[in-house]
Amino acid sequence: MTLNTHLAAEIQPLILDIVKEQTCYSESDLVLDQAMEEGLGIDSIILASIVDEMQPLFAFENKLNTASFNTIADLINCCKDVAITEKGQQKLASLGMNISVQPVLKDTNQIVTADTSISSQTMRDFVADGSPDLFSKVRKFNDFYSSHEKTGDFWYGMPLSSKCENRAIIFDAYQNKEREFLMFASNNYLGLANEPRVVNAISDAVKQYGATNTGCRLIGGTNHLHLELEERLARFKGREACIVFPSGYSANLGTISALMGPKDTIITDVYNHMSIQDGCKLSGAKKRIYKHNDMASLEEVLKNCSDNDGGKLIVADGVFSMHGNIVKLPEMVRLARKYQARILIDDAHSTGILGATGSGTAEHFNLKHEVDLELGTMSKTLAGMGGFVCGDKEVIDYLRFYANSYVFAATIPAHVAAGLIQCIDIMETQPQRLENLWSNVNYLHSALRECGFDTGDSESAIIPIVIGDEKRTMELGHHVRQMGMFCQTVVFPGVAVGDARLRISVLTQHTKEDLDQAIEILIKAAKEVGLPGFNS
Repeated sequence: MTLNTHLAAEIQPLILDIVKEQTCYSESDLVLDQAMEEGLGIDSIILASIVDEMQPLFAFENKLNTASFNTIADLINCCKDVAITEKGQQKLASLGMNISVQPVLKDTNQIVTADTSISSQTMRDFVADGSPDLFSKVRKFNDFYSSHEKTGDFWYGMPLSSKCENRAIIFDAYQNKEREFLMFASNNYLGLANEPRVVNAISDAVKQYGATNTGCRLIGGTNHLHLELEERLARFKGREACIVFPSGYSANLGTISALMGPKDTIITDVYNHMSIQDGCKLSGAKKRIYKHNDMASLEEVLKNCSDNDGGKLIVADGVFSMHGNIVKLPEMVRLARKYQARILIDDAHSTGILGATGSGTAEHFNLKHEVDLELGTMSKTLAGMGGFVCGDKEVIDYLRFYANSYVFAATIPAHVAAGLIQCIDIMETQPQRLENLWSNVNYLHSALRECGFDTGDSESAIIPIVIGDEKRTMELGHHVRQMGMFCQTVVFPGVAVGDARLRISVLTQHTKEDLDQAIEILIKAAKEVGLPGFNS
């Protein structure tokens, strides 16, 4: 059977309707030849939803994927010579369009169906499936998850039954027993989570103030320890004031959505943390994405939105959590000045790690007063819970009344604040913790590169081992854990499909013996899975 083709102009309304539906953009916002991520600010999850929505409307010979197109015009071109299915014709008819196309036979031998076996699927395949049954994708994911769980590839959420130090006792569901692992999946970078002074400060405070405050900061939830913590964080970061949120995630949600609105534009790195991406969505502001840590791309985006009404905010991670590299802050600051934009840097993986005193990215580049807002989390190096934002006092005061995730959420308990204050004391009086951390980072990073592992552009305590293929990455992660090393296997949505990796977090508590054993395990696992360059 010969399938009729059609012109791009005939299917453009259909594709634009899908893009509008998934992005909530008006048609006037959808510039056909502008990059969908960098130019239009359509993130990878929304792109995956667009692809899933289109899949049953066209008789693709091979499954459409987000790597096949960069712009809406590219997407139209991908579809213009592909037959429209009966469902696609119905969709066109609902838009007032009719194209004369021969029906696509379900049993035609001319259409090559995509490989939908579980082994070929990735996490992206379950973002959406276009079914009227909301839980259809849930059931499909459950089959995928169960299959990987049985083979031991999914080790997510394994419970610890010990302190999280350089070694930890974890229940291995695959072997159905508790085992000791080398711990390389913790963010307890300076070892403060197990420091007796921190634990004692928490214990003393919970006895004095109770389990929690049971309220938000504006109505009965503020303890004097919260005020002391904010003052200490502001001083540590060298800023006028600080506001503490219930979490780092809520700090990004609340800050971005409070400051930005529909007339404003947010310019965000494509690899920014999901809390930043969600803050952009919640704000209702125009979002524009630039290529990862690419300052030429950033300038191009700034140029394109220079005539936009409203304010502009550049947002970036200080250290990118799945890649370990550092934002190119000096050039970003120059561009922000040139195009009159503000800067927010998320120091989640920079606080306690970058800079001479560990205060973060701005100190690392000696640009302490050139970043408008410095945001961070207290659940990593600071060994507690909560998030914070430091900046000018008038901005912080504004956030106290307009950041919904602060105003309408219960705060961190007073005893958590007591532990965080003690952590800051220790960081300021024991710089050797930071020195030892960097000694460990440099040793392990150099050794892995010499062995032939691809560690990307890592410059921090986060060291990735980039594999690319998701199935091989899962296998490598499985072998590594079987041999007693616990690190993260990162696939979509943690990274883009095709960029899968292991993620290793280095701690100040790691001994040389720990590091050498980790290197030995990684090399042996790489040989067992046949990683290129590590053939047995």
